[in-house]
Amino acid sequence: MKRVLPLVIVFLMLSVNITYAERIKDIGNFEGVRENQLVGYGIVIGLSGTGDKGLAPVLSIANMLQRMGITIKPADIKSKNTAAVLVTVNLPPFPKSGMKLDALVSTIGDAKSLTGGTLILTPLKGGDGKVYAVAQGPVSIGGFFGGSGGNTTSKNHQTVGIVPEGAIIEKEPDFKLGNSDEIRFFLKVPDFTTATEVANKVNEFFKKELATAKDPSSIKIRVPEDFKGENITKFLAQIEQIDVKVDNTAKVVINEKTGTIVIGENVKLSPVAIAHGNLTIEIKTDYGVSQPLPFAPKGAETVVVPKKEVKVEEQKGYLTEIKGATLGEIVRALNNLGVTPRDLIAILQALKAAGSLKATLEII
Repeated sequence: MKRVLPLVIVFLMLSVNITYAERIKDIGNFEGVRENQLVGYGIVIGLSGTGDKGLAPVLSIANMLQRMGITIKPADIKSKNTAAVLVTVNLPPFPKSGMKLDALVSTIGDAKSLTGGTLILTPLKGGDGKVYAVAQGPVSIGGFFGGSGGNTTSKNHQTVGIVPEGAIIEKEPDFKLGNSDEIRFFLKVPDFTTATEVANKVNEFFKKELATAKDPSSIKIRVPEDFKGENITKFLAQIEQIDVKVDNTAKVVINEKTGTIVIGENVKLSPVAIAHGNLTIEIKTDYGVSQPLPFAPKGAETVVVPKKEVKVEEQKGYLTEIKGATLGEIVRALNNLGVTPRDLIAILQALKAAGSLKATLEII
């Protein structure tokens, strides 16, 4: 039996002498512009025997009927057509009352499927414990579940579904977009160089000293008199369209599980010599048949005799010089080694340990 390394793919970003710019709106958010998460406990009804077997949905049904004026004991309820679920919704920035959002429904019991179920009116609360939306409607899972006992079949994940536009906002949370005099802009990836570049580009666009980089993640922007009050939206819209050059740190990301390697454009290599050889181990087992000769003694029988052979072959390793000041040079140097992605991962780790790889090595 011959052991062969699995086939893997290496992704290397090509280097080009072009400076790319991104819009300010794509690299961060203004203060106060953020999402909020809502969650609620609900009941899905109308299932075809694929619901929970526990007491949680039964107690919930009894409580729901009691609020409707119907008193019934939980012990009298026998149903596998209901499932206890958690309903989650992401509330977008500046939502308005009456807006509809998709609600994600996930089972918390032992229900087998939510196919054909309907979510009953569920209050959705924020982190402060207040109700901001309610959700109700048919659950869509984009699949099916069928069969019984040991003969079942299914398509897609059956215990998580979506209620399209099933959540309706009932209360608007308090959002504060800075103040009347200034607003802050937060970068998604903190960086001193990028923060300074954003401030400089804003000042160049408005031809005024309006923006100041306070730290690697925030830029303070003063609101001009002409844009205060209701015109601040126009002011922020103009800032969002400004192009800036985003500076990235030198980083190499390695996924050892898949053999994927990503090398950033700012990575550099100091001159270094590498010797890397391959080791091949081949194990063979041949089976021979031994039969007794004619007129053999009594008790002689035919037997199978295994013959094992282990062969180890190690290729010679030659020193190879690699170096690179740009990503293109690094890619060509590493490709000249002619190694597999698995070997390349080991080489990059050794280069980092030797101090030749001028980048952060991140393994995921």
